[in-house]
This record gives sequence, structure tokens and C-alpha cells, in this order.
Amino acid sequence: MEQQATPVARQNQTFGIDAVEEVLASEGKAGTSLPDGDTCWEALGMHDPRLDGLFFVGVSTTGIYCRAVCSAKRPKRENCTFYRTAAEAEAAGFRPCLKCRPELAPGVPLAPDTDRAVRRAALLIKEGAGSNKVADIAAELGLSERQFRRLFERAFGVTPTEYRTTCRLLLAKSLLTDTDLPITRVAYACGFSSVRRFNDAFSARYRMPPTRFRVKAAYGNVRADSGPIVLHVGYRPPFRFDLLLDFLRMRAIEGVEAVSENAYLRTVRLDAGASDGVSRGDFPDRLHDAAAANAPLHGDARGVSREGAEADASLHDDAQGGSRGGDRSGGMRIGWIKVEDEPGKNRLSVTVSPELFDDLPLVLARVRRLFDTDCLPTSIEKGLEDFYARVAPENRIAGIRLPCCFDGFEMAVRAILGQQITVKAAGTLAGRVAREFGLPAQTPFDELGVAFPSPIAFCASDAANRLGELGVIRQRARAICALAEAVCSGDVGLCPGSDLEADAAALKAIPGIGDWTVQYLLMRAYAHPDAFPASDLGVLGAFPGAKPREVAALSEDWRPWRSYAVMSIWSAHAEKAAPRPSAASEPVSPSSGYPETVLIHPPATSEPAPLASEHPETVSHVSENPETVPPVSSKPDPGLPASENPETDRS
Repeated sequence: MEQQATPVARQNQTFGIDAVEEVLASEGKAGTSLPDGDTCWEALGMHDPRLDGLFFVGVSTTGIYCRAVCSAKRPKRENCTFYRTAAEAEAAGFRPCLKCRPELAPGVPLAPDTDRAVRRAALLIKEGAGSNKVADIAAELGLSERQFRRLFERAFGVTPTEYRTTCRLLLAKSLLTDTDLPITRVAYACGFSSVRRFNDAFSARYRMPPTRFRVKAAYGNVRADSGPIVLHVGYRPPFRFDLLLDFLRMRAIEGVEAVSENAYLRTVRLDAGASDGVSRGDFPDRLHDAAAANAPLHGDARGVSREGAEADASLHDDAQGGSRGGDRSGGMRIGWIKVEDEPGKNRLSVTVSPELFDDLPLVLARVRRLFDTDCLPTSIEKGLEDFYARVAPENRIAGIRLPCCFDGFEMAVRAILGQQITVKAAGTLAGRVAREFGLPAQTPFDELGVAFPSPIAFCASDAANRLGELGVIRQRARAICALAEAVCSGDVGLCPGSDLEADAAALKAIPGIGDWTVQYLLMRAYAHPDAFPASDLGVLGAFPGAKPREVAALSEDWRPWRSYAVMSIWSAHAEKAAPRPSAASEPVSPSSGYPETVLIHPPATSEPAPLASEHPETVSHVSENPETVPPVSSKPDPGLPASENPETDRS
């Protein structure tokens, strides 16, 4: 016979539920104070996975801090202190729990009104594991050290140095626990300049030597010198990994990325000193260093690139006593990753090739962004209540995510190539571009074999002509080259932390890039949660009879989550259009995918726009990009702005 809950137990359950809701109500304001300690303590007892990463609890009797989902028995209230971030808990003298592993907790996005300089500083620190000095970061941001520290501490509750140390040590703890990487290599991968400094920092902060974690490491891990390693990235449920894979599958660039057996695969090219938070002044120099390695993949260039990369890697390994490695071409690292879901543990498993071991902070940061693991589902659900009330019920998808990108320039080129041709044709054409301008990549996957080129490869005087030989029409070739020059000059960042208004204006100034593409890039390259392509027919279709201006006015109530509203519409359309393939089945036809692959701008007349394709092998399909929907003709369509017409040259 089932035992009935006592009145006290029911009351405690009610208190716990109310406490969880109160904590969730404050989750969208990262950097602000938590609810009072009693509320957090009640919420802690619920072990609600939605709270993971929203706060941490320090236990005075043990000196340990835990995640909100830790399975250990809840401590007494008088022994608990609550912190917004792991960095705050560690700065207060607590060390991470070995059971719940705070290093696996998902992050929390900064509030929209957070200073842009602080955002970029956080990117520099997290993606480089703090390898940059605080003074250098402040200089890159144009701030004095004192002003930088004050702004950073206001947003994160700790100094930049404390935040950097936490990022370094939590990554080190993850590597020590999940892999058999040599401790020397762990130290360098986490941004320490020497093993001695690593040992001192680790022992001082965690009150135990790094070698202790090797005793507790899981049995059966592969030795670091024999193959790739597997790391983990946590997320807050619900999480629609299947929708993310569908989205990425249809936009995969042949030879560069693929979706296979419920896993995402891709090659990775990282430039010398790569980081998405680099200063604009440094970026051209770093790309210039990589220019020689970005030779086209034909003739003798293939062998030279590979041999040069291997020779450089071996010299680097010798210099470090075997502690580091990687496939390096002129300062580049070329490797691969594989991402799979572990829904039972609310985390992704990320397999990383040995060539990328020295760039693990950057690789993991980009994986988090690509799969939007730091998303706040509850905040988005509440912020889009008005949106859900106005659209059909199928547009309400729990666990919707905003799939950003691993490489902003790569994704932007793919978007330009996708104008007026089908999704499949765009992926094929982008694959040709990658093989012509990129570098070979050695992977264990038949689907992968080339790394996408860096922007400098498209700055050569003959780049536009070579693109034309691949089948790229003149206007798009010029747009790609102009975009590459804008990235190299620092006028466009194509990464989070950039000045959105300035970059949007610079993108619109490039012939061939219109408002739809700009909004699309803001969503995916800049990870902007509030982009909104009001003229997208998928968006307009969700509001029958409404004009773009009217939909844009309605969307003001959905700020700052309008990008998620767009993804909800596109995802609902995809689910309705065709069933999702199983792991063993072939991918669905590109023509039945996400709506931006089939949507077009409203034509100048009331007649339906013709469904035309430029690419000869896909004449039965429709255009992916709604910016260039008219059929290819010798005359520009006067009903379209010049910047959106592929046949019009404004330069």
C-alpha cells in the first residue's frame, strides 16, 4: 500500500516548488544577486535540473561547493552559503565537489545590458583559458586595468584574475578526471606557463595535488598518446538535440562537416592565436601569419602543406618534451571533433582529436555556442509567452535552441553561397570552395577530409576568378571576397562580443548582403538572441495577413528572445514537413527541411514568385536564401534593392 505524504512533507514540497520558481525567475539576470539564502536552500532540496548552473552552494563544514543538482544529502541551512558562479565560490575558499563536478555545469548568459567590453573580456578568458594577461586584455579593450577590473567585478562578482584561475583549474580538473593526458600537457592546455605554476595553483586552491584525480579517473580511458579524448559539456533540459542535428545536417558543408548516427562531426581549423574575442587590431596579423598555409588543394600544395604541418608539429613536440602536439601549418592547427548527446546525464560528449589538445578551451567554448548549451529554457519560455499566444500551438517547442556556428566566417560564406539555390546545392558548392581554398584534414571519418579556409585565402587578387571557375556567380564571388577583406581589416568580427550595430552596418554595406542575411548572421555568427528577420516568409506565415512591419512591431514584446521565436517557427515547420530520419536511415530531402530553405521574399506583384533554381543539378527545388529569389535573368529585378540582387553590381 502506497504511503501517504505527511502534511509537513507536503508543505516542504510546496515550499520547494515555490523556491525553484523564484530562483528561475531571476535566472535571466546573470550577474545580479540571488534570492535570499532560505529560498535557495529550499530550492536546493528539489534537485531540479533546470537550476543547474544557476547557483552553487558552499558547505562550511566540508569546504566544498556543489551544483544545485548534486545528489548528496542536502546540508543544514546554517552550513550553506550560496553563490551565483563557481568563481565566486572558489574565491570564497571552497573547492569543487568530486561527486557533482561543478566544472560540468552549464553556464549562464550575461544580461543583455552587460557592458560589451566585459562580454569580450569573458570570451578572451574562457576561450583562451586565461592565457592572456589581464593587462593585455584591458589594453585590447581600450580600458585601464583599474576600470577593467571594476567593470568585470560588477558583472561577475570576482576579479578577472580570480575568474581566470577558476576557468583554468576547472578545465584542468575535467582533463585530469576524464582523460589520461600527461599532467604537463594538461598544464599547458589550461593556460599555465609551467608545470610548477600549475601544481602550485592547483594545490593552493583545491588543497590536493593534481595527481590525486588520476587515482579517481574512470577505468578504461584511452591513453593520450594513442588517440582522441572525450570531454563533457552540460546543459539544462529540455534539450532538443534532434532538432539541432536536423538543422546542421541540412547545412553541412561537404567534406567539412556531417551528421552521422545521431552525432555531429566536423573538421576544425584554428589560426595562430585563435580566439573569438581577439581584438580587431590583432586579427589581420594573425591571419597574415597563416596565409602561406592556406594554399589551394591542388598540385604540389597538398603534399607541401601536410609535410610542413607534420614537421612543425614534431619540432613543437620536441621543444616541449613531448607535452604538446598538433597538425600545424604556418601556425594553424587542423583536427576534428565529434559531438553526441547523453540525455540521461543532461550533457554532451565531445570527442577531440589530438591535434587540438592545445586549444581545448576554445574548442569547448565553440561547442557550447554551437549547441547553445548555456541556454535558459525557462526564461525563454516566459519571455515568449506573448509570441506563443499569437501563433499555432505547434510553434511552441520545449527545449528549442539557437544553433550558432563553430566558425563565423565559414557560416557566412555558406549563407552567401546558398542564395537562390537549394540547400543541397549550397552544401555541394561550399564543399568545392573548401577543397579549392582549404587544407587537407586527416580524420577517421569518410565524410570528412578538408578544413575550411580562413578569410585571408579569399583576399588574393585571383580569388574571385577561382570562385567563378567553381560555379560561383560573379556577384556572390565578389561578396565573399569583400566579406573576407572586411574580416581581415577588422571592420567585421563575425563572432560574439563584437559591436552588433557597427558590424551590421558594415555587413549591409557589402554588395550582395541584405537585411535577411544580416539578421541570419546575427543569430548564428554573433549568437545574438534578439535577431529578427521580419521579412522571412516563414515568420510571416505564422501571422497570416500581417505585413513585415506589423510583425516587427508585434515582436517588440518578445525581446530579448526573438531569435528563439524564429527558431521555433522554423523548427515547427520542419517537424510538420517531414518525419525525422532514424540513425540508420538516409537524410531527408533538403527540400523538406527548415523553412528558410524554402522561403522567399514577397514578390513585387500579387502573383506567386516562381520557384527557380540557379544550380543545374537541383532545378526541381527552391531557393534557400530569401534574399535572391527571382529567377536568374540578364536584367535586375527593379522590385528588389540592389544589395539583394545577385546580378546587380554596386561596386
